[in-house]
Amino acid sequence: MLFEKMLTPKFIFGSYSDVTPEFMTLNGYTSLISDIDNTLAPYEITEAPREVADWARALKDSGVKLALVSNNHSDRVEKFNSTLGLPAFSDVKKPSAKYIEKALESLDAKKESTLFLGDQLLTDALAAHRAGLDCAIVPPIKDKKNLFFKVKRLIERPYMKKFSKKFSKKFPKKLSKKPETELVKERGMPKN
Repeated sequence: MLFEKMLTPKFIFGSYSDVTPEFMTLNGYTSLISDIDNTLAPYEITEAPREVADWARALKDSGVKLALVSNNHSDRVEKFNSTLGLPAFSDVKKPSAKYIEKALESLDAKKESTLFLGDQLLTDALAAHRAGLDCAIVPPIKDKKNLFFKVKRLIERPYMKKFSKKFSKKFPKKLSKKPETELVKERGMPKN
């Protein structure tokens, strides 16, 4: 039960771009700490795509503070962040919360008003919870196919299935064609 609670995201989105300035404001978040690989871009995309840069700029322009954390190496993180200019931390060893806390410090952010965004339950959601942050999960953009990731996704699959059912009951898409933000306003957010 405790393990499941540590993996449970507060939000599930279809894409990083669903985390809008409106969503952040509506839910009282002033800071966002995000994973990079398979959350914002696939591993093989070395620099931040224009869409990611536009998304980050929209968040910053609305007053949201943004930082990046990644288990990937510094050369990868530095190159990806070169056009974004955000506080960025590499080799963070998630699910360790150590560098998430350093990211919080770099943003001068409070835990209760910071959201963590990632694509993996066993690293991102667990690290977020260990750091005392709410967590949003997106499906991986493009999964690695090595044995390590296959086993990790196999462990995560039943939890994601359960969480997806829970969230789809709270936000039935067939009932409305309104954007997710409008559904959030009308129905409130799911509670953990």
